[in-house]
Amino acid sequence: MLAFQLAAKVGLALRSLLVPLLLEASPEAVLSKHPLIDLHVDLPIVLRILYSNNLSKVNYSGTLPGAVDLDRLRRGKSAGFFSIAFVECKSDGGDGFLSPTDSVRDTLEQIDLTRRLPDYFAQDVALATTPASVRSNFASDKISHLIGIEGAHSLGNSLASLRLYHELGVRYLTLTHTCHNAFADSAGSTTNETSAPLHGGLSAYGLRLIDEMNRLGMIVDLSHTSDDTARQALARSEAPVIFSHSGARSIYNHIRNVPDDILTSISEGKGQYEAVVGIPFLPDFVGSAPDQTVARVADHVEHVAALAGRSRVAIGSDFDGFLPPGIEGLDDVSKYRNLFAELAKRGWSENELAGLASGNFLRVFQKVLDVSERLQKKRKKLPDMKPWSNRTDLGKIPRASTFNVGN
Repeated sequence: MLAFQLAAKVGLALRSLLVPLLLEASPEAVLSKHPLIDLHVDLPIVLRILYSNNLSKVNYSGTLPGAVDLDRLRRGKSAGFFSIAFVECKSDGGDGFLSPTDSVRDTLEQIDLTRRLPDYFAQDVALATTPASVRSNFASDKISHLIGIEGAHSLGNSLASLRLYHELGVRYLTLTHTCHNAFADSAGSTTNETSAPLHGGLSAYGLRLIDEMNRLGMIVDLSHTSDDTARQALARSEAPVIFSHSGARSIYNHIRNVPDDILTSISEGKGQYEAVVGIPFLPDFVGSAPDQTVARVADHVEHVAALAGRSRVAIGSDFDGFLPPGIEGLDDVSKYRNLFAELAKRGWSENELAGLASGNFLRVFQKVLDVSERLQKKRKKLPDMKPWSNRTDLGKIPRASTFNVGN
């Protein structure tokens, strides 16, 4: 009898140890069956700085400086990422955003870099512009490269630029970077210094920008924006939006992270806005030095999930957008599994982890395209061709010495 009782106790003890292990979702299994899409990777700026945009000198199949190359993407079971066209913003608005810049040229060169990668690395790389193409590339064992633009200053104050960027495959636009622009207010610098408001959120032109993005099927990205810009954009947009690389401000008080009232407004409840928040791995957004850990990144994921729902989170690492060292265990694209393993330990199911990997974002992406189709086909909404009211160069005849009317 005693032996039987002892055996029963041992059996219960073993079961209590083994059952959680058996039920715990495996990161490898999740990422083998479901595509992992990172919403924000700054690979093009690395290629611009280190290789002067010359892909013939880039060993993408080998080991590159920084956090991203094909070998590590494969080891990390990445299915792809948004390759970001980033150009530094230089105006604070004191010039009325009218001073000429090279922003459009440099943005086009960044877009061209991503578009040319499949030419040089055809075995591994494919462009993607829709959820369907992401899934098709994943089934074909190709790594999807989607294109995003970080900052509406890259438009050169023109909605025509937006439309042409879309034709080139750009599928999201971050409304601001660290400067205000003609469309919207920025949160401020990445060093946590808040900028005084200029527009009080979106300008009148910014409202039109949101409308045109909805019509085109381009995703509105609210990372880097001021809180008022984000709130107003959520209210204006007919389509879901994203925060491509922002954490939870209640976990770490940084202006680049999302406050609780906005997280609550995008919750799964009826009548709420729909958005996904791509959780960053950039140490300065995650926590102070002792807390820059995989566990703290998971805390950001869980806080967003607690207020908004587990269907509202995604990955937005910001790899190659910061200098090393990164977070130990999340310091390059080969390490995604460590975050998934941490969340699996916390009870996240395979379906929930699949949502984090890409399912949540792809749902939002498809809804953005559905809204565009409705606006263009059912409402017959035409492109917004009205120029920005502050333009001073339109409607004037150039100097006669360089232009003859009728010739």
